Amino acid sequence: MRRVYFILVVFVLTSCSEYHKVLNRGKVDDQYKMAVKMYEAKKYSKALRLFEKITPAYRSKPQMERIQYMVANSNFNIKSYSLAGYYFKRFSQNYPKSSKREEADFLSALSFYKSAPVYSKDATDTNKAIEAFQSFIDKYPDSPKLAEANKYYSELRYKLETKAFEIAKTYYRIAESRPRDNYYRASIAAFDNLLSDYLGTTYKEEALFYRLKASHDFAMKSTKRRRGKRVKEAIKAYEKLKRNFPNSKYSKESEVMLATLEKENKQLEEQLVKS
Repeated sequence: MRRVYFILVVFVLTSCSEYHKVLNRGKVDDQYKMAVKMYEAKKYSKALRLFEKITPAYRSKPQMERIQYMVANSNFNIKSYSLAGYYFKRFSQNYPKSSKREEADFLSALSFYKSAPVYSKDATDTNKAIEAFQSFIDKYPDSPKLAEANKYYSELRYKLETKAFEIAKTYYRIAESRPRDNYYRASIAAFDNLLSDYLGTTYKEEALFYRLKASHDFAMKSTKRRRGKRVKEAIKAYEKLKRNFPNSKYSKESEVMLATLEKENKQLEEQLVKS
């Protein structure tokens, strides 16, 4: 048993010694062979160090296609997903006739998907992933990966919908605690943008309800000079909710707001006639 352990240790140390010797003092061809050896052994970080060294020497050479793919895949396997997405995309652009192009396009999108943060964070990689999956779906309609691509695409869209919805709700909450025109306007505009940017959003009913609430509060907290137009706009918001969701779960609260708005509208019209 000790003999086997000793042989194993010697083998590992020899391999490491050989790797560092080639990395630091090896010829370019030897470094390429060692990089491929490390890649095939799934020692991706070591492979990347070598690929980084040899890339300038292999530019415009046939081996560069294989190197670029291995660099992208190595980054994917060490979970440097943002870099992997970039390198897979670059591979696809540089080698449009490659047999690995479809795979690279899918892995580019998947890399950005994996690097995309939760909805509340910066959406840069989320947008890159959506764009990449949309491009993949359009480019490869018969791909065996199509169902998977559509699934990821839907998840990412939902993430952006959630972000847009939460932003609009945040504006409304701010307006509730600090009732100012600009906060109400921001909330109403944010809900409008959500509804126009994400047609068929799962948040549609709730978004229409909160848009009504924001419009109602905006109107009722306005000065009398500005209230008339805003009351009418709020009534329109109610009608849109009712039209889209006749049996909305928010019906009771919506009807209360409508009654308040109609009463206010009637009083304003009577005052206008008297004046």
